[in-house]
Amino acid sequence: MNVEEIVGRAVSALRDGEQRLRRALEAAPAIVSGRAHEALAKAVGLELGRPLEACAIERFPDGETTVRVDEHMRGRDVFVVQPTAAPVGENILELALVADALHRVGAARVTALVPYFGFARQERRVHPGEPLGARVAADLVGCGRFARIVTVDLHAPAVEGFFGVPVEHLSAVPLLAEAVRQHLRRDTVVVSPDLGGAKLARAYAHELGRPVAIVHKTRLGGRHVEALDVTGEVKGRSCVIVDDMIATGGTIEAAVAALRERGAGDDVTVVATHAVLASNALEVLSRARITRLVTTDTLPAREGGAFERVHVPVAPLLADAVRRLAADRPAAELAAAAR
Repeated sequence: MNVEEIVGRAVSALRDGEQRLRRALEAAPAIVSGRAHEALAKAVGLELGRPLEACAIERFPDGETTVRVDEHMRGRDVFVVQPTAAPVGENILELALVADALHRVGAARVTALVPYFGFARQERRVHPGEPLGARVAADLVGCGRFARIVTVDLHAPAVEGFFGVPVEHLSAVPLLAEAVRQHLRRDTVVVSPDLGGAKLARAYAHELGRPVAIVHKTRLGGRHVEALDVTGEVKGRSCVIVDDMIATGGTIEAAVAALRERGAGDDVTVVATHAVLASNALEVLSRARITRLVTTDTLPAREGGAFERVHVPVAPLLADAVRRLAADRPAAELAAAAR
């Protein structure tokens, strides 16, 4: 074999390798981020060993939003990371616009990773003349023609039925329970701040092997809550109050007050998946004199508060969902892995 043949074969091998590499990259799931929580999108990409794909999102002088994605997304399996945090309406619209742009460049399949879904608390009407906000928000997200929606700890599981596409509902409870385990005492009790959270409290109690107490409350308005009674033994015990989200902090403040009225110990840990922390929530929690707050990073972090903060990453949970969905693994297997 002469030199020319050797060089020719080497060049051909390099070209074949480049083509195989290109095909492998194109077959791998693509991660795109909206503007709601780019840090989380990057963390998911890091777990997958993938950089974020280019997605330019800008605002015109008249306030309209414009999106541009790369044309090389044609034929790709794309996952868009966008929790619908505040401003909720704008982020929902942005999610739909990104999805539409991906469809128009020929993406094979687009999946929405919405770890926090805003409007989930409006799953029912309380008074005549009110909208069914969760249904309206789900319809708006549906404009993106997503193949699937992936979310974490929906406030009301019934919201899944408002979407016209399959919803993969993941749970961060095992991750949060593991994070709080080191703070448990021999007498610790898991507390639900209201009757509606009893099922969630039992899930944490099962993970941690602890008894459950329930605070009975009545809501006086959007920010004000009154605790009426406590079911369960809390006197002298340290407490772990669990909820799916913390918005204004009013529910937690009322629960802590009720627990202390019944002789609970000073060590109070609050655990929640979604740290919405709207308005002066950090001040409210500080005023309640909680010991620590344990939350995930489904939403951008808001630092502050006169208590210890523990942040639990959900990127590994979301990345695992991406791997399984990209490989067309059964949805039942995905749900089992999240429990």
